[in-house]
Amino acid sequence: MKIRIIAKLDVKPPFVVKPVHFEGLRKMGSPSEMAKKYYDQGADEVMYIDIVSSLYQRGIVFDEIEKTANELFIPFGVGGAIRSIEDISKLFHIGADKVAINTYAVQENPNIINEAAEIFGSQAISVNIEAKKWDNYWECYTDCGRIRSGKDVLQWAKEVEQRGAGEILLQSVDKDGRNRGFDLELCKKVVDLVNIPVVVCSGAGTLEDIKEVIEYAKPSGVAIASLLHYDKVTIRDIKKYLKDNNIEVSR
Repeated sequence: MKIRIIAKLDVKPPFVVKPVHFEGLRKMGSPSEMAKKYYDQGADEVMYIDIVSSLYQRGIVFDEIEKTANELFIPFGVGGAIRSIEDISKLFHIGADKVAINTYAVQENPNIINEAAEIFGSQAISVNIEAKKWDNYWECYTDCGRIRSGKDVLQWAKEVEQRGAGEILLQSVDKDGRNRGFDLELCKKVVDLVNIPVVVCSGAGTLEDIKEVIEYAKPSGVAIASLLHYDKVTIRDIKKYLKDNNIEVSR
């Protein structure tokens, strides 16, 4: 199976930002310009997450998303502030290929996953899981890693699969922005538990970190932010390194 290398844009409109532990935001650039840059480098997908919309309880910034979609000819995922089938429909209308749902499904109405999958197809519905580790389990967080839900990550991962989600985007609140490697145990447990694709993110600090999580957990994709945003590596560098280590990548 070819591994997907995904550029992840954490957005606080109108800028891409880079948080540490989902806090301490640093401005990195405009979403449309950065998306085009990673598309040109050979990214397999771009994932755009408005990380403050649910926290601030405001709506989706559709014009910024449309501007970004117009730069891309690869799959484009969008998350943040999705609260209705109408929101999802509008995002597809302006150029999104998939949506990532988190806060509304966790805190208010998980049936949105079932409804969306039935209307738009499972392949278009991803669930974003923000996981924080406690002594012997991981808890789902929402609102950019700030709000506890009481939900067990592994139970929720299985539930969203049963509800029709076609993919899980798995983030670690503990590892995010630290550049010290992934939560390997978490990644492997979720990948092994479900039969839908799992994209892992939070923690890539080196090319070795990416190779390690792929070999250990076997996700379907790895989403990268800091390494790319700070120009430490390019998508091409990542793919060449993985190819040189006998890991299949596209292009």
